[in-house]
Amino acid sequence: MSITKESVRKKCLHSHRKNISRRFYFDSVVNTRLEKLFKSLKPARKILLYIPLGMEADITKTLRKLRKKHTVLVPFMEGESFKMVQYRLPLKRKKFGIYEAGNSNKKFKKIDIAVVPAVGIDKDLKRVGFGKGMYDRFFAKLKQRPYTIFVQRKLCYVNEKICDEYDIFADMVIAGDGRLEKRKR
Repeated sequence: MSITKESVRKKCLHSHRKNISRRFYFDSVVNTRLEKLFKSLKPARKILLYIPLGMEADITKTLRKLRKKHTVLVPFMEGESFKMVQYRLPLKRKKFGIYEAGNSNKKFKKIDIAVVPAVGIDKDLKRVGFGKGMYDRFFAKLKQRPYTIFVQRKLCYVNEKICDEYDIFADMVIAGDGRLEKRKR
């Protein structure tokens, strides 16, 4: 049986569910690593983060800290993709229990860093997501690619090329089980 993106997605989601009891520990490690990384990187003005779903690493602590010194943007769903809006409270609960910041007419065209949740990662550090392609469509519209960090509670990595040409790739991967990978240049 050959490995497919769908089989990896299924395996990774099962692994995430199996390790749910350690989520607070993994989330703490992810937040600590993200905060250290942001201190070491050149100053970023605009950062795209995500508002976590239950299955994703909870980066809320980092999100709140970064918004004090940076312009923190989050996804706002629009059709099959999303646009960036500034992170501000209160968050509103939308379809499927997803929380979003309020909509805005302000357009953000460039971001310095993007922190993206990943279900799994292939050999080329390409992302296996939930299967809707929202981040792929969003990144395809950007004129300049940001430094991209994939985040997982527990690293789910397959040492084969399984992703498509259009799938986004990471410059760095941070996982809650302490493993860190950097893209080979």
